[in-house]
Amino acid sequence: MRVLGIDIGGTKSGVLLAEVNGGEVNFLDRRTFPTVHGQGADAVLDKLVSESNDMLLSQKVDKKDIVAAGINCGGPLDSKKGIILCPPNLPDWVNVPVVSILTERLGIPCFLQNDANAGALAEYLFGAGKGYENLMFLTFGTGMGAGLVLNGRLYAGTNDMAGEVGHIRLAEYGPVGFAKAGSFEGFCSGGGLAQLGKTMALEKLQAGVSPAYCPSFSDMESITAKTIADAARARDETAQAVFRLCGQKLGQALSLFIDILNPELILLGSIYGRCEDLLAEEMNRVIASETIPFARAVCRVLPCGLGESVNEYEAVAIAVDAVKNKLSGSVE
Repeated sequence: MRVLGIDIGGTKSGVLLAEVNGGEVNFLDRRTFPTVHGQGADAVLDKLVSESNDMLLSQKVDKKDIVAAGINCGGPLDSKKGIILCPPNLPDWVNVPVVSILTERLGIPCFLQNDANAGALAEYLFGAGKGYENLMFLTFGTGMGAGLVLNGRLYAGTNDMAGEVGHIRLAEYGPVGFAKAGSFEGFCSGGGLAQLGKTMALEKLQAGVSPAYCPSFSDMESITAKTIADAARARDETAQAVFRLCGQKLGQALSLFIDILNPELILLGSIYGRCEDLLAEEMNRVIASETIPFARAVCRVLPCGLGESVNEYEAVAIAVDAVKNKLSGSVE
């Protein structure tokens, strides 16, 4: 079947056309463009429609051959009503009925999910989650969010707020993430790693020690997760301490999820895929000591199977999942 994918992001947006056969996806065309801010949603929606129509025309694809379009966007949103509520990266998008607008203008049934849920669906349908019934996908990128597939179905919660794991507090004090000091996102995200790196570097510099990733006070603002990772691999002790603490907190959070949800698989995206060598040992040590053995025995923790390409599959997965549920009578 052929589906349309629509991605709405704070920096860039885009559309793609894909042919899906079982668990295999063939991308036929892609179009991306910068997301315009300050003009409400209209300018971006106009561009999405025009790019979609042009793409279908250039590929000689009739709209009646497109079974569905998946819309991928950061939350908060209402997937049932098809409304984007007020994402922090899209400040001028407030209560936008994006599904009804795009369904009418494109003439294709459209379906909406947030990016973490879309990531879980992408891995479940096309990635490392194929063949599993209970899995958890964690973004572990700029922020920390999660998507849940339970008993073979996406679980979004009462009002699409399931999976906001980044808000969980893991310590009374600590780096700030998701507007909360000591949160899971504070310890385990790109921004959180940078905060941890700055704090530890400041301590070392005041003690007369210069970490490799921050030789002087003037280098503080240039600290990133990548610069710390590079230093850790070069055996800088401070950088290695940053990743040990991140791995410890990651293990604590995953232990909670393993005991509560009893999943078969937890998939970690972005930073974990790039830094598994720096995080896995401490993460696994904590999991081994914190979880119920019977739950731990049936759960694997792995990097995302789709790796850095997961974003390309997310909108496609939304469309495919919606079609599957509609055929089974689960979608109105």
